[in-house]
Amino acid sequence: MPKKLDLTDNLEQYIINHSENLSDVQNEIIQHNKSLGDQQRLQISISQAHFLQTLIKVSNVKKILEIGSFTGFSALSMAMALPLDGILISLDKNYEFSSKAKSFYAKANEKRIKQIIKPAVESLKELKDTKKSFDLIFIDADKENYLNYYETSIDLIDKKGLIIIDNVLWHGEVADNANNDKFTNIIRDFNNHVKQDKRVTKNIIPVGDGLTICIKN
Repeated sequence: MPKKLDLTDNLEQYIINHSENLSDVQNEIIQHNKSLGDQQRLQISISQAHFLQTLIKVSNVKKILEIGSFTGFSALSMAMALPLDGILISLDKNYEFSSKAKSFYAKANEKRIKQIIKPAVESLKELKDTKKSFDLIFIDADKENYLNYYETSIDLIDKKGLIIIDNVLWHGEVADNANNDKFTNIIRDFNNHVKQDKRVTKNIIPVGDGLTICIKN
């Protein structure tokens, strides 16, 4: 079996140092999130941001839906990779986080992001009722609703579009058979559901806390 790479903190920092530089506002969001203590875990990793930007550019994505935005690092990172006529709709129910994210978008002069601040289940129903469609949907919100978000995303995504889901490796705990806590089992059940779904071609990529990449057939 080929040797596996041990992604230490030092190696991850080396990867970041030799990838595209972050913008000043991206760095400012990261520093702000660090001040939030344990809540900073809600931010995607820098490597994930770079990976999403690459996917958006090579796939010619123009319409993005983000489910769960926290303070805006993921939305801003993805919007920066969009063409000038692109759009990103960001769903989050937290007014405090969304307000802070809006301030970062303004500071970056990023006008392609539209925020909808209400429970994502409601917003998704409205988007579906108005027959909206997207090239890429990024799911990174409350895990209890992952399956609901995914199933609605199937209806909202264009053919050959991308559905990307974060936290699918759940700190590695999904592979620990001795771990049967609530959220680990939620992620396991979700991963099993996606694995059996013939409507998509799917792969798990070990970037950050794990990303599942689905292409709608």
